[in-house]
Amino acid sequence: MISDSKDFYEASYGQQGLAAQRRYPNEELCRFMGRHYFGVPHAQRSGIRILEVGCGSGANLWMIAREGFDAYGIDLSQEAIRLCRRMLQSFDTRAQLQVADMAAIPFRNECFDAIVDVFSAYCFGDELFARYLDEVRRVLKPKGRYFSYTPSKRSDAFTNHAPSTLIDPSTLDGIRRESSPFHGNRYPFRFTTGEEYAAALEQRRMRLNYNEQVGRTYSDGREYFEFVVVTAEKLP
Repeated sequence: MISDSKDFYEASYGQQGLAAQRRYPNEELCRFMGRHYFGVPHAQRSGIRILEVGCGSGANLWMIAREGFDAYGIDLSQEAIRLCRRMLQSFDTRAQLQVADMAAIPFRNECFDAIVDVFSAYCFGDELFARYLDEVRRVLKPKGRYFSYTPSKRSDAFTNHAPSTLIDPSTLDGIRRESSPFHGNRYPFRFTTGEEYAAALEQRRMRLNYNEQVGRTYSDGREYFEFVVVTAEKLP
């Protein structure tokens, strides 16, 4: 299943380059950074280490780096990392980048102050997602923060998913209905609820301090798609 998403993004980035994804950061991530980190004096920000999992072509990571934080990014796609380097250069900033699997984060225990996931870990089915959350806890420092922006089960793409099929209670085998947002994504596509996410984090001694839903319509209002936005802090 990991190979399916890797192949999809290698092809997408290879064909479209930087046009494959947006160029500017996710709004909810900006809010998270504003609540917790933008108040830190600029001279102290280089001591705050932030990892983006599934950094893609760098639309979020350039902002984190340009704001003066010690920025890291991993992605399964070699082409994504290549484009991310270009993106960082275009904004005259830098980050440490690596091709890697989010379910096996290649860093030592307790080395990050924050980990951010913007619409990336959704490509894991339930089993791999649980492994990924274990990795998040492992590499976060005590009191480190986790931010995630991921698809909600209240989206029409999940509640009216045919001809896609469920491969586990939360994950479709792709988005196959032609009128659905994200149609054409032919790899595991996972949805959740705020309650399910909270339970998974609390099971790993991650204290939830933000749990909201944000949504928008597509196709002149005929399709609704929603995201769960969570922030949690690692307990000792």
